Amino acid sequence: MDGRDLNLLRALDALLDKGSVVDAARRLGLSASAMSRTLARLRDATGDPLLVRAGRGMVLTPHAEALRERVPHLAAEVEAVLRPAETTLDPESLQRDFVIRANDGFIAAYGATLLRLVRERAPAVRILFVQKDASPARALRDGLCDLELGILRDTAPELKVQRLLTDHFVGVVRAGHPLAGQDITARDFAESDSIVSILHQPADFTHVVDRALAGIGLKRRRTFQVPSFLVALSMAQQSDLVAVVPQSYARMERRRMAALGLPGPEIFELPFDTGEIVISLIWHPRMDSDPANRWLRELVRECTRLVGQDEIAA
Repeated sequence: MDGRDLNLLRALDALLDKGSVVDAARRLGLSASAMSRTLARLRDATGDPLLVRAGRGMVLTPHAEALRERVPHLAAEVEAVLRPAETTLDPESLQRDFVIRANDGFIAAYGATLLRLVRERAPAVRILFVQKDASPARALRDGLCDLELGILRDTAPELKVQRLLTDHFVGVVRAGHPLAGQDITARDFAESDSIVSILHQPADFTHVVDRALAGIGLKRRRTFQVPSFLVALSMAQQSDLVAVVPQSYARMERRRMAALGLPGPEIFELPFDTGEIVISLIWHPRMDSDPANRWLRELVRECTRLVGQDEIAA
């Protein structure tokens, strides 16, 4: 069979189903003579007569009988494959698991809101959060995850990247800390015991805070580093350490403590510039036109807007 002429498969399906050239032609909207020519092509392609005359009608050969069970499924599969991709989506009927790579701080700050939106709009969808490791390129390319959320580092040029939100570092101390409510200078900060989170720095572990202080001729007296922003916040709540975390995480911790009826952390702007933190939404181009992935990306964007509005209101 000519692999480029998929109409032959549809014609074979009609002939095997009807057992008649005339009836098969009627089903496909062709003339009887055109269907006869198609049958001749099918006989050449398969090396079998397929339909032979028996009295006034025609009967299937043994080979045609063997094909009769297979061809309808093949024809339906080919039509499904060649049908234009779906461009619309009904979230309420969507059944799918989505894997999102993000660090624990992002999940803590935005995860609950995202899961609430999913539960309200797509009850059969499951969100599986997994921790980020190294480059997102392989995980996204191999389909190990659907989206990555976080600070964009070195990544493969083929990935799609969209700016999701911006943040900046702030200082956080426990309620009652000696620095709470004070007008803190850069020197005050440098002379305090402070704690920062590792941010995939180069081998010398120079943090953005240390680079900013070095730019104004200062150096932290005592430096502590921890694996995550949530750990930094927890340690600051239990000590006189000053934690440096993104503002959104600090506000999230303050809301959490308030919900428990406990005094939340004191938040202050750092007296030096550490630059802007850009959080990105990252996905692979193969999922760019997938309606479900596109729906999830929009939901993540809506989630961050809603959390941002809550922070402003608070």
